[in-house]
This record gives sequence, C-alpha cells and structure tokens, in this order.
Amino acid sequence: MITPYDWQEGIGNRAQYIEGKLATGSPVLAISLEEGILVFTFRRQARKIYEIYDRLIFAAVGQQSDVEAMRMSALEFASREGYNRSDEDVTIQRVATAMSAPLKRAFGDFASAPLVVRSLFAEVGETIADDLYYTLDYDGDYAVSRRCAAVAGTLEAGANIEASLRDVKAVETADAMAELRSLWLKGSDPDSQKTEQELVESLKEEAVLLERSGLHENRFRLLTIEEF
Repeated sequence: MITPYDWQEGIGNRAQYIEGKLATGSPVLAISLEEGILVFTFRRQARKIYEIYDRLIFAAVGQQSDVEAMRMSALEFASREGYNRSDEDVTIQRVATAMSAPLKRAFGDFASAPLVVRSLFAEVGETIADDLYYTLDYDGDYAVSRRCAAVAGTLEAGANIEASLRDVKAVETADAMAELRSLWLKGSDPDSQKTEQELVESLKEEAVLLERSGLHENRFRLLTIEEF
C-alpha cells in the first residue's frame, strides 16, 4: 500500500529526475513586436519552433521524443477543434489547457514515464496587447503572460530571461533578434563562465516570426537558414 509519504517522495524523485534532464536545455525566447511574435533559440539538430495552427506557435525545451509527442498532440487537438468547431475556436487557451491534463496524469502515474518537456505556446493577435503566451511545465502547471515569455532548463532561468525580455525596447525585427540573441547567451551562461564561441559551438540559430498581418497565406515565417 502506498502511503501519502511514499507518494510525495516518489513525486519528488520524478521531479528531480526531470529537472536534471532539462537543466542543460537551450532556452527559447519569445516577444511581441509590431510585425508579430518573434521566437528565438539555438538548437542542435531537430527544430525547436513549430506552427501549431494559424496564429498559434509552439516551442519547447526537453527530450526530443517528448517534445515531438507534445507537438503532435497539440497539432492534432488544434486540427480536430478547427474541424469540429471553427478556426476561431482554436485558441491558445484551449490548446494549452488540453495539453495540461495528459502531462499532469503522466507526471503523477508511477506506472508510466513522465514527459521531459517544458513548453511555450503563443498566439498572435490583432495588436501587441492581444498577444497571449502560455508556458506549460512537465507537471501540467501553466502560467499565462502578455508581451513576452521564455522557457529554459530551470524555472529560475526562464523567469530571469523573461524579466529581461520586458526591458527590450527594439521595434524592428532585426534589432529584436540581436537583443534576443544577447539575452539567450546571458541566460545560457549567467555566471559568464564560457565565451560566446563555446556557448554556440555545434548549435544552429533558429528564429521565427509569427506575422500579425493575415495578408500572407502562411503567418509562420522562418528568419534563419534551414539546414538539412
């Protein structure tokens, strides 16, 4: 029989295991601009930033297989909602809360492996004030923010980066990318123990603009060169 103490200890061990796996994850930064939502990170091989539905974007830190599982679940839910309801019903709130429940179940079920993933969902609106961000943790808990958001290997690192993002004054996308790159470097090495070259060695820059204007058929615009 599992006692409350055993359950609490088991949950603590699972959290410690996941935090250890996430600790070295490459931060993902997102900020609202006049042109739309800019999302920036560095990656090794697999992409980290994806379109989920028109106006919706997803990025994550974590084990690649779990990131892909989250992406596919979110994509399938959004597509199903759009088919059964309407495009207007596919909102970040509906997608993020739908993803929260299975994460919570997986984390609390000792018979299954938890998902090693910390996710960021964003929805571009008509104006900057309408943009909305959800950060979703491996235990199913989520936080909602406006104007910017970040996820990183630890909650503390993500919170520190997000606080710095609120001070970004850039208006042009190119200038904002430069500032986000600088914040990524600082967030990845807050104690300045490595050079920039050491931090980005074997990594590829990845940046996406989720355009505010619906003039183009696809709002999701890759700003960096995709290498295959």
